[in-house]
Amino acid sequence: MALRITLKPYERLIINGASIRNGNRNSDFLIESHSKFLRESEILHESDADTPCKKLWVTLQVMYLTDHRAEVEDLFFRQATEIMSLMPEAAPFMAQMQSAIAEEHFHKAIKACKQLAKLEQELCGEQASEKAA
Repeated sequence: MALRITLKPYERLIINGASIRNGNRNSDFLIESHSKFLRESEILHESDADTPCKKLWVTLQVMYLTDHRAEVEDLFFRQATEIMSLMPEAAPFMAQMQSAIAEEHFHKAIKACKQLAKLEQELCGEQASEKAA
């Protein structure tokens, strides 16, 4: 069964490590074989990973796209441990990510990490306003 992906104008898609950027119109792609892909909405560039949760997000992307996951999984667990020590509120998100990784559902893991990065941003904003008060 083929997977249909519609790309918006200038949207990017990574398939098996190759970066593809759409032209100036919507385009439909049919992926007919097993492949690893990330849509632009799931992609975070390493240069934009300026917080621990965003760095974890990049690690998940690499874990998904690489053929040598063991080293990247080790990095993931070290980063997750660090985040948990700084932000105990991350526990439910970490559980979701670990479960998704175990089942090899990387898109679910990335989605949970994206939500965690939002929480991290909210908590940092609250801390900044408390310090200002």
